[in-house]
Amino acid sequence: MTRDLRTTPTPRSGAFAVGQPVSRLEDPVLLRGQGRYTDDLTLPGQAHAVVVRSRMAHGVLTAIDTTAAAAMPGVLAIITAADLQAAGIGPMPANVTGRNHDGSPVPKPVQGALAGTRVRYVGDPVAVVVAETVAEAKDAAEAVLPEIDPLPALIDPVEAMQPGAPRLHAEAPGNLVLDWRFGDAVAVEAAFATAAHRVRLRLANNRIVVAPMEPRAALGEYDAASGQWTLRVGCQGVFGMRRTLAGIFGVAPEKMRVLTGNVGGSFGMKASCYPEYVALLHAAKLLDRPVKWTDERSDSFLSDSHGRDHVEDCELALDAEGRFLALRVTGLANVGAYLSNSTTLPPTMNIVKNIIGVYRTPLISVAVRCVFTNTTPVGAYRGAGRPEGNYCMERLVDTAARQLGIDPVDLRRRNHITPELLPYKAPSTMEYDSGDFPAILTRALAMADWDGFPARRAKSRARGRLRGRGIGQYLEVTAAASNEMGGIRFEPDGSVCIVTGTLDYGQGHWTAFAQVLVDKLGVPFSRIRLVQGDSDQLLAGGGTGGSRSIMNSGGAILAAGDAVIEKGRQAAAHVLEAATVDIDFAAGRFSIAGTDRGIDILDLAEALRTAGPLPDDVPANLDVGLVFPGVPSAFPNGCHIAEVEVDPDTGRVAVVAYQMVNDFGVLVNPALVAGQAHGGIVQGIGQALWESVRYDETGQLVSGSFADYALPRAGDVPGFAFTSHPVPARTNPLGAKGCGEAGCAGSLPAVMNALVDALAEFGITHIDMPATPERVWAAIRAAR
Repeated sequence: MTRDLRTTPTPRSGAFAVGQPVSRLEDPVLLRGQGRYTDDLTLPGQAHAVVVRSRMAHGVLTAIDTTAAAAMPGVLAIITAADLQAAGIGPMPANVTGRNHDGSPVPKPVQGALAGTRVRYVGDPVAVVVAETVAEAKDAAEAVLPEIDPLPALIDPVEAMQPGAPRLHAEAPGNLVLDWRFGDAVAVEAAFATAAHRVRLRLANNRIVVAPMEPRAALGEYDAASGQWTLRVGCQGVFGMRRTLAGIFGVAPEKMRVLTGNVGGSFGMKASCYPEYVALLHAAKLLDRPVKWTDERSDSFLSDSHGRDHVEDCELALDAEGRFLALRVTGLANVGAYLSNSTTLPPTMNIVKNIIGVYRTPLISVAVRCVFTNTTPVGAYRGAGRPEGNYCMERLVDTAARQLGIDPVDLRRRNHITPELLPYKAPSTMEYDSGDFPAILTRALAMADWDGFPARRAKSRARGRLRGRGIGQYLEVTAAASNEMGGIRFEPDGSVCIVTGTLDYGQGHWTAFAQVLVDKLGVPFSRIRLVQGDSDQLLAGGGTGGSRSIMNSGGAILAAGDAVIEKGRQAAAHVLEAATVDIDFAAGRFSIAGTDRGIDILDLAEALRTAGPLPDDVPANLDVGLVFPGVPSAFPNGCHIAEVEVDPDTGRVAVVAYQMVNDFGVLVNPALVAGQAHGGIVQGIGQALWESVRYDETGQLVSGSFADYALPRAGDVPGFAFTSHPVPARTNPLGAKGCGEAGCAGSLPAVMNALVDALAEFGITHIDMPATPERVWAAIRAAR
């Protein structure tokens, strides 16, 4: 597909082509309850596993008494760290993104799948009990008695770095994982020294429980005859999961198969390889039978990687006219007890890539320390640094506007990266390729009836409520290129199968990918199938994350489609008795140029399947499997405007209006895009107003269930007004920009800016997330 991406493309025709709000192919099965999630699976002879976890945040594990448990009814095995070590199973991978600024080595502490001599957080797995039934495994797990000599628990990263604090890992002096810096600190300091205005904010990004609808589950098998393991698990990419597990077990990747069916949400959390999966596979080989484990919500609060949990001191330097000169951030990130998947990336380079947003900012300097504590490991959570970066900048912009007495809209317009400056090389090393940030702000203000706000505020005040409005103008950087499989198979039943290495965990890939294929090959939408959850069928695959799937898989489908057309021309030339150069292809049909003679692509595939021996220069089928090199980052952006009402007597905050204008480039399916935006916004509102993981001083999780952890509900959010202002990306063949995480990026600053606006009459200039009723009420009372 070749077209000029500098202009908005003409909408494609066809009810199922790119650009149409096609209903999801996935939904009829899911809505009838016929989905196949991991816990729905039952294999002949399967046993059941239950994990024994540490009830202590920090201590020396001196022994594990399994005598009574092993004698209980139905118990088949009790697996400990010693068993895994004896089997030659390696540790969990320790992933650190970045280097220490002074060149010193980055510590990579060894984490066994099960704790061996030390426990480091409440929930640390110490043993796995396998029994005939779940009930029997649970009973026996209660009888397993870990003997732990307690050590002081470190919950606060500041305390963890203090001299004399207990060291969680021998490899990490001062419990420091990473001391990371980016940018020209000297030039930034000089800019601040000469700046007419300096604005400073300390911003806390609260720790989040991911809480997908489907808890984690896995089912392990081992085939002694072939020496192959199979893990059925909900994840974000089977190819990467296979590679990780093969490394832990020390086997060739082809000896490890990963299968994923339906997945009930992930938001980054299920991308990791978790300790339970390793123990399950070992148990399956040990017992020569499948072993299944399903987490329960109370354990998932402890064992699933958490999100966010860092603090940034943010500073903005401005000249006398309010133009941005430099940005400086000093951060402290709590990574928890171990290195999870993408632990150090969100608070470091991902913040750098996203923090200047849509504004001309010549200089940035970012310094971040990542610290171990006796808490659940922190991993990627929707946006993984993108919302945090945008939150920093947008809160600084509003604070600067108040301090300088400049209208916040005007201050944004003074500093926008305007279209004539594109492509724009940001100080983050990113080069923005496309966008129209001033126009998006203008459209969002019109949608929100910005000028009519005083009247709405007066009506709220008449009801005893405070009303505020806030802007969240964001730009986020999608994940960079990864090799992706582009596979197209023409099946005997007349269907066409797309094979891809990305993985749908709720987004609706089947529908969107089918629309791309309809556009490319003209095959009937109803005949398209999707394979994306079987590592044995893949040549490559980066999985799904970082809002890149439609760009990577879409590009791979287009490349595979080109290869199908080329094979089809050769085959059609033979069938139609013409020269290959005379064969045209359009709208799903190969034809001889200048004539009405031709053959539909599905008929051609069937003709090749049923044909006898073919000449050597004629392909035997139209199937294609190739590796697409992936695409560079894209830059989805937009402007969200929220209005909130505050009850000053109770501190309760209600989001009462919400409008957004987004630039996601070419929209393959506008309905799916709107749904992704809605979900991200609700998660952002939840973090802004209610959600927060809390530990007591001993490391016990205080917010350990939905009775203590407040997720947003349908009645807590307003209707959303969604408008698109697409400027096609130049970085990928589709012109798409990705949309999965943008809702969080826009909603955090929009809601919190609106809240501060509502509280401004009390002289309140900042309040941290989550702005719970208690916190807001206390702030108002203190100000009064």
